[in-house]
Amino acid sequence: MFFNGYGYQGTSSFEQTFRCYSASFIEKPEIENGDKIIMPPSVLDRLAFLRMDYPMMFELRNGASERVSHCGVLEFIADEGTIYMPYWMMQNLLLQEGDIVRVKFVSLPKGTYVKLQPHTKDFFDISNPKAILETTLRKFSCLTTGDTIMMTYNNKKYYLDVIETKPANAISIIETDCEVDFAPSLDYKVTTASKH
Repeated sequence: MFFNGYGYQGTSSFEQTFRCYSASFIEKPEIENGDKIIMPPSVLDRLAFLRMDYPMMFELRNGASERVSHCGVLEFIADEGTIYMPYWMMQNLLLQEGDIVRVKFVSLPKGTYVKLQPHTKDFFDISNPKAILETTLRKFSCLTTGDTIMMTYNNKKYYLDVIETKPANAISIIETDCEVDFAPSLDYKVTTASKH
């Protein structure tokens, strides 16, 4: 049920639409390395009023493409009606600068398992890819099956597809012991197929 045209739904949940922009529109380049967004101060007020649980996690939905992802929040300093998010997350959701995105407070189960597929085999050339990934994932709140996440190591960007998460399609990875598996890289499949 909507009231006052603000897109708040019900009294014990939070759901609202915002215009979204990438990190390049705000001087916070660190948000590119993780899954946290920046929201307006009014959202914090609303969530505090509703007594929402921490850590705060949100479902992001692009209504035009029906793409869905999940994220955490870094700060509440955005202009009213606006959120800022990592550019890689906008790509996942098929969003352009200034597009409308629906943000909904969600409670996600703690993850027990995730399977990732690097886009390029040079990811496995990193001396200890699991350790680097573990460090990177500390900047993440959650993972969503079907997303492509980005990690940076030695000034190089690596993209990894989230191909499976348990116990649900979206999981919290905060303070959880989550088993991580890797599928062969996307380009590895191409090179082995061409040898036949």
